[in-house]
Amino acid sequence: MSTSGNQNIALNKTVHQVTQRIIERSKHSRADYLKQMAKAKTDKPNRSALSCGNLAHGYAACGMQEKQVLKGMESPNIAIVSAYNDMLSAHQPYKEYPDIIKAAVQSTGATAQFAGGVPAMCDGVTQGQDGMELSLFSRDLIAQASAIALSHNMFDGALFLGICDKIVPGLVMSALRFGQLPCIFVPAGPMHSGIPNDEKARVRKLFAEGKVGRDKLLEAESQSYHSAGTCTFYGTANTNQMLMEIMGLHLPGSSFVNPDAPIRQKLTEYASVRVTQLTALGKNYRPICDVIDERSIVNGIAGLLATGGSTNHTLHIIAIAKAAGIQINWDDFSELSKVVPLLARVYPNGQADVNHFHAAGGMAFIISELLAAGLLHGDAKAVYGDSISDYIDEPFIEADKLVFKKGEHHSKDKDVLRPVLEPFQLEGGLQILKGNLGRSVIKTSAVKPEHRIIEAEAKVFHSQHDLAAACQNNEINSDTVAVVRFQGPKAIGMPELHKLTPYLANVQDKGLNVALVTDGRMSGASGKVPAAIHLTPEAVDGGLIAKVQNGDRILMNAETGELTLMVSEEELAKRPLATENIEQHHFGMGREMYQLMRQNVSGAEQGATIFQFNDTTEKASQQASTISSKTR
Repeated sequence: MSTSGNQNIALNKTVHQVTQRIIERSKHSRADYLKQMAKAKTDKPNRSALSCGNLAHGYAACGMQEKQVLKGMESPNIAIVSAYNDMLSAHQPYKEYPDIIKAAVQSTGATAQFAGGVPAMCDGVTQGQDGMELSLFSRDLIAQASAIALSHNMFDGALFLGICDKIVPGLVMSALRFGQLPCIFVPAGPMHSGIPNDEKARVRKLFAEGKVGRDKLLEAESQSYHSAGTCTFYGTANTNQMLMEIMGLHLPGSSFVNPDAPIRQKLTEYASVRVTQLTALGKNYRPICDVIDERSIVNGIAGLLATGGSTNHTLHIIAIAKAAGIQINWDDFSELSKVVPLLARVYPNGQADVNHFHAAGGMAFIISELLAAGLLHGDAKAVYGDSISDYIDEPFIEADKLVFKKGEHHSKDKDVLRPVLEPFQLEGGLQILKGNLGRSVIKTSAVKPEHRIIEAEAKVFHSQHDLAAACQNNEINSDTVAVVRFQGPKAIGMPELHKLTPYLANVQDKGLNVALVTDGRMSGASGKVPAAIHLTPEAVDGGLIAKVQNGDRILMNAETGELTLMVSEEELAKRPLATENIEQHHFGMGREMYQLMRQNVSGAEQGATIFQFNDTTEKASQQASTISSKTR
């Protein structure tokens, strides 16, 4: 049996079986991918393949010293790809990073160039707005933009500067298509803690009830989101950072260091030097195509489940894996969830934020616990050390130098972090729901056990705004399963419906059982109301959700994984599919420019992506997954 790296601990049986099934399912597409990467590898600087004219264009703006190094064809040239902008707090700290990186790289005798920027949109800004309908598609656009930056073939390694929701997955997808390059992801860290999360939630609920005005709401939000850095709740952005660390693409302990901490610049400098050591021109060549394999993908899923991370990653991890020729599906998440316990309580799954998580033990604790329990592949490769087993090391400054030491791996606050033997719950924070309505995802880590099973009448909406208005107008006055349809990727780009959280929470607080069923997304901040999201097939694709009528009974059972429309097959056969004028969502705020994406996007369980890597093998995998789900 596999072992967890140098800890020599037997791998959990389910983790082993899921990994082997993924390997078998992916054997053709992964082999094709690795052949493509092998073909792209070279033991010479990549720029040596350029003509003199090409190369002259590539370094025309460099200084004389850099030009001499680049002419020499002996040392690596590192690409910097950044999502910097100064409107978004998470990315504003990246402004100074290129200069820091260039100086650190030049200290090794190598060079670095700013290869290109990628767009960075914030779901927090577009929440409930028309622009949100571009959010998911921005991931694939970012992958394409990053590919353009790297397409000049000037580079022997790459540093990626990105934090938030769709940005990191898009950058990883691009990096994997240039898998012959060593790649390190460089975080910028979370902002310092603002007002307590329960206070922020309280004011939001009061606003939803009409009890406080916009001035009070804006004051509370501004005290929460108040400075440079990532938002401090455990949403998609911070789940990205957890994933990059547990999948071996960050330096250990680097994900949740604040932007202004002295050690933050030291970590950036260390990553800059480290990537030069991993190129094909040295003795420790470690391209990203070797770092990201079936083991690291399973490790990422385990980290997601153990920390109660963002539901968005049930889309993103699938799309990332696909870019590496690896085929995974929601059954893999579901099986792993049965053996990976929930070890963290971070808002919206608790009152702590990511700064508290980091102080309580952070990623070193999570990785140490999962390794000791055989729930991680400790031998999966990483950009630091030999493997992910070395990620129990933590960074410190000694004599003005960055050093890594073995940390103290015990929880300093058991309200935030708990060991495997004392988890917050025995199963992971996500569950897959199946039934005649299709397949969907629910985040259970924030939902109390008494709210995880509901059978109630449906109320059908075609807009999140209509449902919010119904809650405000007290139109939901009995147990209800709210159905919001025509929100899927093919319909309108699968926007997040996080705006609904405080409205539905108010209904729940009145003593009513309430749940949400939708072919749209919620967000990494999905809260205490049970929500069956990412429902596939979606309404516009003929999914049964398009036949739900007001008054139909729906059973949602997050304990057994069931989502059933309790209407006879005979009755359903008579019903026509509902229609909706979704064209109104296809114009304005740039949405008319994304028609090709809506037409070509895959379903939620296939990653909701326009990319069709290894198309033949993927279709065979999808068919096998469909047959498997029907026989269960």
